[in-house]
Amino acid sequence: MQKNAAPDQHKHTLDPSSEHTPRKRPIYPFLITFIIMFVTWILLSGKFDGFHLCLGIISCAIVAYFSGDLLFDSPRVKGLLGTWIRFVRYMPWLLYQIFIANLHLMYLTFHPRMMELIDPEIIKFKTKLKSDLALVTFANSITLTPGTITVDISTDGQFSVHAIDRHSGEGLPGEMEERIARAFGEE
Repeated sequence: MQKNAAPDQHKHTLDPSSEHTPRKRPIYPFLITFIIMFVTWILLSGKFDGFHLCLGIISCAIVAYFSGDLLFDSPRVKGLLGTWIRFVRYMPWLLYQIFIANLHLMYLTFHPRMMELIDPEIIKFKTKLKSDLALVTFANSITLTPGTITVDISTDGQFSVHAIDRHSGEGLPGEMEERIARAFGEE
């Protein structure tokens, strides 16, 4: 009489290196993102009753769950402090560019030949930036600067930007891209 195979031979084992095993996400990106967002929520809302605090907790938890790995895309937080310091140093330059672009748009708006000066165009270029956070920062910086709007970004870094006139778009990608690359260590 032949014995049947042992029941243990038919069990499926999960190999940690298997491609079907879900990757466990680290908790610190979620926590740090949640804390930053919730502190910002409290400071900007000015509402400290239970209802608004619960809304803040729920909203910040949802957004932190989906975007926590955007701020912290590596398993280790190496160079994070340096990145934040370089980013904070980038902000005054960006604010200055926004101010200068506002002056240019004001010039266009009040010029007697405004309709002749406005010459909208779509500018296409490929950026050297690689990380998602650097790409998002670049796109938002372009859009925050009056006279330009980021229309599209492809996965390979191809940008399409609408500029209200040639002057507004002539600096792209240029110095802004260089400063963002420096801020995020992509030089």
